[in-house]
Amino acid sequence: MGKIFEIRDPIHGFVKLNEWERDIINHPVFQRLRRIRQLGLTDMVYPGSMHTRFEHSLGVMHVATRMFDHIRERRIDFLKSELNFNEDGLGRDLVLMRLSCLLHDVGHAPFSHAAEGLMDKDIRSGKLYKHEHYSAAAVYFLMQDVIENHPLNQNYHIKAKDIADFLNGDSSVGRSLLWRNLVSGQLDADRADYLLRDSHHIGVAYGHYDLSRLIETLTVAIDPDTTSAVIAVEEGGEHAAEALIIARYMMFTQVYFQHTRRAYDYHSVEAIKSLLTKHQSQTSIVNKSAFPPPTSKENVEEYLKWDDWRVLGQIREDRADVNGTIMMERKHHRAVFETPEIPSADDQEFAKEIQDALSANIGFVDCASSSWYKFEAADIPLLLQPGHRDEQLTTLSTRSSVVKGLKAVERTRIYVPIDKKLESREIVAKKRKEREEN
Repeated sequence: MGKIFEIRDPIHGFVKLNEWERDIINHPVFQRLRRIRQLGLTDMVYPGSMHTRFEHSLGVMHVATRMFDHIRERRIDFLKSELNFNEDGLGRDLVLMRLSCLLHDVGHAPFSHAAEGLMDKDIRSGKLYKHEHYSAAAVYFLMQDVIENHPLNQNYHIKAKDIADFLNGDSSVGRSLLWRNLVSGQLDADRADYLLRDSHHIGVAYGHYDLSRLIETLTVAIDPDTTSAVIAVEEGGEHAAEALIIARYMMFTQVYFQHTRRAYDYHSVEAIKSLLTKHQSQTSIVNKSAFPPPTSKENVEEYLKWDDWRVLGQIREDRADVNGTIMMERKHHRAVFETPEIPSADDQEFAKEIQDALSANIGFVDCASSSWYKFEAADIPLLLQPGHRDEQLTTLSTRSSVVKGLKAVERTRIYVPIDKKLESREIVAKKRKEREEN
């Protein structure tokens, strides 16, 4: 494997790399992640949140490797006898998974998830592209040489397309697709890392859970309904899995959906939209206010030129619209009304009344929504009596009253410009009093 390098990480200690992985990290596509903040402009609320997608990607690779190694060691007989894996195949899968984890976020837009709404629409599906599509395209179009022609790839013959297909969940990767659940799933290494990392840098305890216990109880089993292999949790890890899900719920409600943070998401997106429109006005790109679609090498190269540094530099030079000025002066729109996290029909009706009453003052209306747990097809498999002849696969939601009780957040907030704050709050207070009296 050649020389091994170590990078000190504040969450996981030392992250180990080989020469191939180091060369991939040194590639310009990956180095761009140093200029993409993990949490956009969250530092406007939590000053410590200045970490980047660069360090997160290293952490995801490290955590996924721990998960893979434990499953292979714990269930090697099952992997070989029931799933027909062999040592060479598992060795190649580990390399494919490590590289995929390392590269899974290279397609993020400036300020990470905030600007994902500015991605163009896929004409085939009718849906907006996501950063995963840009990641796969960046790997496929721009990283073939460093991936395919490296001396350490001689024994694996991994193609850039293999990694792109793995990231896209394409069935062409065959049996190796089993390990994609460690990159993208309800208990994946991505969530496992960002919850701990974001909590550390922000300075909160909401995202803490027992990572070591979770890894120790990961396993592989066969779903009797689909006869497919799945990553599962042994019953001894039920509460560790619950803790991660609760940690995610707490981080979203207390941090990611924090009212001021959501305001800066809005302002940053509007500023980027104005910059894109100006920059692309004389180009052949159809949707001038969206990032180029990830459908060609040229488009991907143009897209990757956009990072936090470029956006902030142009805002500093007063090239963005009024939202750039708002960000510079920290005069963000203020929330003057919000529904409960899980609003009733009555709450939603009142929100509509407030919108009507504030119509002339409204800067924007924000709908913060997320589901903490995907039931049905994405339910986490739970293996009962692992290792016994009568081991049985069930699901976490059938056993956990905690998970079963978590409801999706659907909070609506109404924001107004700062100079309209006092007037708007008086209007809201008046409407509340009228509602109470009636």
